[in-house]
Amino acid sequence: MAKKERLIALDVLRGITIASMILVNTPGSWSYVYWPLLHAKWHGFTPTDAVFPFFLFIVGVSIHFAFKNFRPSEHKQAIKKIVKRTFIIFAIGLFLNLFPKFNFETVRYFGVLQRIAIAYGVGATLCLFFNKRILTYITVLILVSYWAILYFFVPENPFGPQTNLVGKIDLYLFGPNHIWKGLGFPFDPEGLLSTVPAIATVLIGALTGSFLSEFSNITVKIKTLLSYGVGLVLLGYIWGFVFPINKSLWSSTFVCFSAGWAMIILAFLIWIIDQKKCTAWSKPFIHFGTNPLFIFVFSGLYAKTIIYLIKITNSQGEIVSAKQYLYQDIFFPIAGNMNGSLLFAVAHILFFWCLVYLLHRNKIFIKI
Repeated sequence: MAKKERLIALDVLRGITIASMILVNTPGSWSYVYWPLLHAKWHGFTPTDAVFPFFLFIVGVSIHFAFKNFRPSEHKQAIKKIVKRTFIIFAIGLFLNLFPKFNFETVRYFGVLQRIAIAYGVGATLCLFFNKRILTYITVLILVSYWAILYFFVPENPFGPQTNLVGKIDLYLFGPNHIWKGLGFPFDPEGLLSTVPAIATVLIGALTGSFLSEFSNITVKIKTLLSYGVGLVLLGYIWGFVFPINKSLWSSTFVCFSAGWAMIILAFLIWIIDQKKCTAWSKPFIHFGTNPLFIFVFSGLYAKTIIYLIKITNSQGEIVSAKQYLYQDIFFPIAGNMNGSLLFAVAHILFFWCLVYLLHRNKIFIKI
């Protein structure tokens, strides 16, 4: 199978995912956000909840194509590459959590990049040494074991916000000062134990990559993706009656449900891009998809810079953060609270696209 046939739709999906990350992470005001651009408060699933697992799924597909031709004699070299990349991504994530105050007494140890690092490192190592049959068994074992551990180790309300084992382990190991408190209490949605099923998300992506490699016929690829995707969505939904779909816990049902939708959307992209040859619309997303981690890190640094480091005098003569100034003095007057907040995010997607476009045009690909 030609490289273009195999990877263009994946680059587009990756780019859509990165653009979506910017959209949901950069509203003008968190007080004014339309519900599809917010995470489910606990149990449940919104379009925003799909963004992170989609990225990990894509990581898994990419792992397959990166390592599928490695010979056993090259495993040592591959392991060094995996370990190095895992360490770098984790370290950058920790740096983002520290920036710009660098308060080590209250730094959050985990986060999005830290989860990507661990899931990539473990997932890539497993893919390097095991065939797809064993990887399937490992994936099933992870998902079933995770459900059993959460259910049987906490006899009362095992999936509750403050009673689940995921939060208890993080509190015990790291203490409340180093855990995210965005829910109003110490609980990290990218915590240690819940990173284990995130590895399964990567493995499902790798298994998807394996059958994309097997089939040269585009129609067969699309039908296979759709059948597995619909099956996983149904499995996640039905299993969800006993193990709720929950991004914060990264429940096994959440893994199945989100990976299923990733397959369905990837099938649609292969159909429209590879089969129908409709590609002009996809170019901006290809630009995002070729420098994904770089633009994610840059957008995180940018967001913190305009919140904490840059101050501007607004129209009322008050000194406010650059973000507050942009929203209140520029975007709010144009579109009001809700739409102004959305317009703020869309404008930043365009801003970051200009950056990745320049990188792409100059063939600069910053790999992390």
